[in-house]
Amino acid sequence: MAEQHLTLRAARHLHLAAQGLLNRPRRQPKAADILRTIQQMSLLQIDTINVVARSPYLVLFSRLGAYPSAWLDDALARGDLMEYWAHEACFLPRSDFPLVRHRMLTPQKMGWKYHQSWMDEHAQEIAALKSHIAENGPVRSADFSHPRKGESGWWEWKPHKRHLEGLFTAGEVMVVARRNFQRIYDLTERVMPHWNDVTDALDQTQAEQVMLENSARSLGIFRPQWLADYYRLRQPDLNALLTQWQSQQQIIAVNVETLGEMWVHSSLLPLLERAKEGKLKATHSAVLSPFDPVVWDRKRAEQLFDFSYRLECYTPAPKRQYGYFVLPLLHRGEIVGRMDSKMHRSDGVLEIFALYLQDGVRITQHLENGLVQAINDFARWQGATRIKLSRVAEKLFIEQRHGWEIDADR
Repeated sequence: MAEQHLTLRAARHLHLAAQGLLNRPRRQPKAADILRTIQQMSLLQIDTINVVARSPYLVLFSRLGAYPSAWLDDALARGDLMEYWAHEACFLPRSDFPLVRHRMLTPQKMGWKYHQSWMDEHAQEIAALKSHIAENGPVRSADFSHPRKGESGWWEWKPHKRHLEGLFTAGEVMVVARRNFQRIYDLTERVMPHWNDVTDALDQTQAEQVMLENSARSLGIFRPQWLADYYRLRQPDLNALLTQWQSQQQIIAVNVETLGEMWVHSSLLPLLERAKEGKLKATHSAVLSPFDPVVWDRKRAEQLFDFSYRLECYTPAPKRQYGYFVLPLLHRGEIVGRMDSKMHRSDGVLEIFALYLQDGVRITQHLENGLVQAINDFARWQGATRIKLSRVAEKLFIEQRHGWEIDADR
């Protein structure tokens, strides 16, 4: 079949539509939207940094609008979701347990996430911990004694935390809830009482086939090398996979302006047709998390959106280019900039230390309105009533260079 053609703009819109970020939400969110949205993305990466709302809550907010953060915790406690290593540590639908079970059964392949020597050295203590959970119910690492200062002078992980992390990676315990974002663990056999590894598990090849297909759907449009990163697959045979998908008519070849040959999963054919006709209109302006699927693959973000990005919170302050925890800014189909900010919860203030626009972005009233709306929505959802501004692009927010009250008429 001859390749179909897309403009770069249309390809971006197709990707954002698949991710649920093309249009501003048109209705109030519902609790059921948590699972639906994670299914659409396939994965929701977890990160604990909380200078603003923690990443998984923010990723959902960018798609759903203002929702109670407790809904994500409730979905985990209800059993709609599970946690495991996928892209990194992620929430994923519990129905996807078969996709990651092979990783649990071979934890030695998980690199730094699992240390067999630790598990062997502390086998007796770990067996006692499992017996404790069996007899007394779910636990947190905080339920056990505090760590002691090690020889290096640093506070070390308490042994029970390391035990629980090892059992989690090996699939012997699962996270059944979070309290103040701390994991609560229970025995997998109690969480999944009807699971049978012999009859229900997928082998690695089968599981990765499904993961790659999930990735293709969630990306909307893709280059082959983008697929493996989504679930952090090490060396899938992408050439063989594409040949198989082509023979089964599961993917459609498209030629994208400046990017060349790309692919669309056949389930997204209606979106592709609308993209070709210019009918996928981007209407959403939003603050994104650094761990949003749209930007977590830094090479993909640069290729598709011309957005070069890295997280600098682990970079010494004098060497940072943009700031500690910089959030990408989406405006109507483009990533137009980034902002370094902090939520002062006790004062109800969102402080924006710096807001940078991408080179070539033209400052218009339309752009300013979109950014104000996105920032206000983002801040209001976290309980802020005021925006405090420091560094900002020269011609942006001229009338209120130092900030504004969120409820002021703008």
